[in-house]
Amino acid sequence: MGDSKDNHFWDSLLTFMAGAAAGLIVGILFAPASGEETRKKIKDQAVKTGEAAKESYEKIAREAEKSMKVVKEKTNDGLEAIKDFIEKKKGEYLNKPEAAGGEEEEAK
Repeated sequence: MGDSKDNHFWDSLLTFMAGAAAGLIVGILFAPASGEETRKKIKDQAVKTGEAAKESYEKIAREAEKSMKVVKEKTNDGLEAIKDFIEKKKGEYLNKPEAAGGEEEEAK
């Protein structure tokens, strides 16, 4: 369920970024300015957008790394709990009176 929300978030973010970039380009192209000024504006905005995209990527990478660390820790905790449970049940089984009684009869 959380995976669907994550996908929706990234889809929405990507759509927003694409719309913002398209709107910016259309606004620059239709603004009254010389070709040289327009090209400079487009170049400057492309650099800013590239930097913003890089920052977003780095943030997402850090968050993904944190999430992977949490998943790894939870997995290790789960494995330890399973091992403890198995050892406990093994000890209970070996200490059952029937198991001890059965061994005594075989020894006679």
